[in-house]
Amino acid sequence: MNFFELFESTKPIIGVVHLKPLPGAPLYDNFNDVLEWAVKDAKNLEDGGVDGVIVENYNDNPFKIRVTEPETIAAMSVVAHEVKKELSIPVGISFLRNSAIEALGIAFVTNLEFIRVNVFVESVVTDSGLINAIAPELIRYRKKLSANIGVFADVNVKHAAPIGNRQIEDIILDAFERGCADAVIITGRRTGKPPDIKVLIATRAVASGAILIGSGLNMKNLDLLSNADGAIVGTYFHKEGNISKPVDKKRVELLMSEVKRMYG
Repeated sequence: MNFFELFESTKPIIGVVHLKPLPGAPLYDNFNDVLEWAVKDAKNLEDGGVDGVIVENYNDNPFKIRVTEPETIAAMSVVAHEVKKELSIPVGISFLRNSAIEALGIAFVTNLEFIRVNVFVESVVTDSGLINAIAPELIRYRKKLSANIGVFADVNVKHAAPIGNRQIEDIILDAFERGCADAVIITGRRTGKPPDIKVLIATRAVASGAILIGSGLNMKNLDLLSNADGAIVGTYFHKEGNISKPVDKKRVELLMSEVKRMYG
């Protein structure tokens, strides 16, 4: 999958649909509410002008490294299918914490265009425990399915600390050259926090594919996009910038208008 062919914009912005807790998660309540919330937020993101949408089980905390509950996987599949059915822009899935194989399977069945993978070619320490690289298993599974589905891979992902002292430039090269990622994602340390500009510059200098900002982009720091090929935007698009509230179409329109003005 070619990232630059998937999106028509110069600097594509992917909005996040932060799902309410799914069945099997500790805070789960009602699936109809989950589905209604997801479709409404997805439509507001598309109507506001984003170039793509990614569905994420953001409220399934505390996150398992790999989701095994059949009801959770089934629920994620249904939501992905319904969101995809309602939109005309590319749709992806992020299955936290690192359920990349399950995400790819769902994407394959529901005709999604891409997935996000938190831990791809590193080993990291997280609140879910130690997570090891999943690239070898994931890319072989994609080959088995003959799936034209993009793999957007985090490097030094937020809410985690990498094991060892490898330079980020080397990890970026491995993600593209050895891991076969279609895009690499650079985040801040936590949700809603932007990446370090120095890291973005160093990353862009060695990248052989698309680099995405994965957290913290907002109206005040859109200049960060000059050192990236696009961004995944979540927190800012919610009402009052509060991730627990619905997506605010006016905030989406405002940011997208400015991105178009600055970058065409």
